[in-house]
Amino acid sequence: MIMIEKFEQTIKNEINELFDTMDYQALNEAESLVLASESEGGRVHVTGIGKPSYVSGYIASLLSSTGTPAYFLDGTEAVHGSSGQVRVGDVVIAISNSGETVELLYTIRTLKANGAKIIGVSRNHNSSLSQLSDVSLCTCTKEEGDDLNKPPRASIIKQTLLLQTLSILLQKERKLKSEDYVVWHPGGAIGESLGA
Repeated sequence: MIMIEKFEQTIKNEINELFDTMDYQALNEAESLVLASESEGGRVHVTGIGKPSYVSGYIASLLSSTGTPAYFLDGTEAVHGSSGQVRVGDVVIAISNSGETVELLYTIRTLKANGAKIIGVSRNHNSSLSQLSDVSLCTCTKEEGDDLNKPPRASIIKQTLLLQTLSILLQKERKLKSEDYVVWHPGGAIGESLGA
């Protein structure tokens, strides 16, 4: 039980710290970057390596369902041809806890050279990913929640919450209404609850 209690306390502390130190200026800059790109016909792509790749898939889906069309970009396949889905002026949201993952940095350098704008999500502003990014969003994760402090737990939760916050800013800008939302989500219990 001691390890579970440590996990619970760590997660609470990390989440509280995220919201206590949330950089809304950076989030507003990220929102503006997405909207500016979209106004020029640009698109949003979300990428990550390892566990953050699952966050990437979820965030791409969440953004799409709330009015910001977004695409999952496989972080390793991107340098083997998939970067062709990213056009000049598109925005790429790149997620990495350390911000030092070699494969992801290779991908980001390639995408920047091809004219993409980068929103980087990592644990601090000094990471290589942050330095490569047009906008840097930081989770400030220190503890994952177990004795190893390696398996990604708190960092994944904080990445998700940070990008959910961005999705809310974009959704508010679009003045999304229930009737709009149901157009993109007619199936399942959500569609039923909205009268699809």
